[in-house]
Amino acid sequence: MDAAQVRQVRSFNRSVSQRIGALNDNFLNRGRPLGEARFLYEIGHDGAEIRMLRARLELDSGYVSRLLRSLERQGLVKVQPGASDRRVRRVTLTGKGVREVIELDRRSNAFAKSLLAPLSAPQRGRLIAAMVEVERLIRASAVQINAEAPDSTDARLCLAEYFRELAGRFTTGFDPAKSISASAGELTPPAGAFVVARLRGRPIGCGAIKVKDRNIGEVKRMWVCADVRGLGVGRRILEALEALARELGLRTLRLETNQSLKEAQALYRRCGYIEVEPFNDEPYAHHWFEKAQI
Repeated sequence: MDAAQVRQVRSFNRSVSQRIGALNDNFLNRGRPLGEARFLYEIGHDGAEIRMLRARLELDSGYVSRLLRSLERQGLVKVQPGASDRRVRRVTLTGKGVREVIELDRRSNAFAKSLLAPLSAPQRGRLIAAMVEVERLIRASAVQINAEAPDSTDARLCLAEYFRELAGRFTTGFDPAKSISASAGELTPPAGAFVVARLRGRPIGCGAIKVKDRNIGEVKRMWVCADVRGLGVGRRILEALEALARELGLRTLRLETNQSLKEAQALYRRCGYIEVEPFNDEPYAHHWFEKAQI
């Protein structure tokens, strides 16, 4: 990125924050700042666990505590221990809080209409298309990828979804027990590595490396949640795995994939992987790839 790109991002941020009223404490003329209004919206009619709200909105615990105290004083929310685990706190809207969210929704719709009203029909179309693209790219930039234990809660969740998807997409189904092993021990340094991708605290993808002989590693367990595909998450997971492979002293990465995973094959080719002759007897594989000098 260059300085001009950074300046444009900052200019965009200033324009948007001013136009939507984020700079004052009277968002939508309801006598509260944007942060409180957004927090009420995220709690929703069904309530939410506070820890999940923190992760989803990427807020620190101190700020969330101050928001909750303010909203409780106003009689808009109620904080209680969870029904199944009293250590987990849940927040729900009171009747007054529900009415406030309904009013905020009404005013938000009115503000959106006021934003579009001065524009011509072609301008509205351009603005909406630009908003869709900006939102998509901002989501992509918010994805975080970190190495962690392959038996962590989020890692197990990703692997369960990965196995479920393969079972549905492979013509023969998928049984992990019949596939070449990639156990937690084989994916833990120095024997391997495992990464989890998250978007606003939610696990949305994973990938792993299994170290072989002669400075060779194998890419395993590559998966991206269907609702975030197209954001470049798979490419970033693969790049993160290549970086970890270099740290492990590997020079070459190999992988195999099934014929039904067309998008995976396209990703590997775009990232410099070359199709080669089979190098293992994986029963679910139809294509084998290799990338040297990672």
